[in-house]
Amino acid sequence: MDIAQNAALVVVDVQKGFEEAGFWGPRNNPEADDNIAALIDVWQSTGRPVVFVRHDSVMPGSPLRPECEGNGFKEYVERRRGKGGGAELLVTKSVNSAFLGTPDLGAWLREAGISQVVLTGIQTNMCVETTARMGGNLGYEVVVALDATYTFDLEGPFGWRQSADELARASAVSLHGGGFADVVTTEEVLTAAE
Repeated sequence: MDIAQNAALVVVDVQKGFEEAGFWGPRNNPEADDNIAALIDVWQSTGRPVVFVRHDSVMPGSPLRPECEGNGFKEYVERRRGKGGGAELLVTKSVNSAFLGTPDLGAWLREAGISQVVLTGIQTNMCVETTARMGGNLGYEVVVALDATYTFDLEGPFGWRQSADELARASAVSLHGGGFADVVTTEEVLTAAE
């Protein structure tokens, strides 16, 4: 795998509100935060661009609403913001795709001549997957570091319920098998980027 010198790391919704287990339920992949931090560190140390995405929820009761403490980035992300040698962008959104936020992520990437994006963050099957699908549709080379994402158990129609691990696997298969993104490990990305 090749990681371009100007590949953008898109850090999706790594916010304090996702720590509220009583709201979200059981999560998977406890190593995700360490992997996210490692990716940010390598991107910043190599001068690559980093995009921090924040979800400003409009849903009543969501811990991600702008007036809630949970809207802020997790401490390890906030501590790293502004520390890299490359360009940095903050995108805010109230829907799943980072391409539908403010400022316009696609316009920023095009203006910078960036064609490859590496995705990490929360939730695997929601905002990460939606951003990956849209990025693929828009013609970007999308890489998803699966073990640098996590999600939560979810109930759907007909009483069907899937665990966080099942949802993450389904996202990985849909994205990779459907040609939207290359789904890889954090270690593969770090090795290619250093």
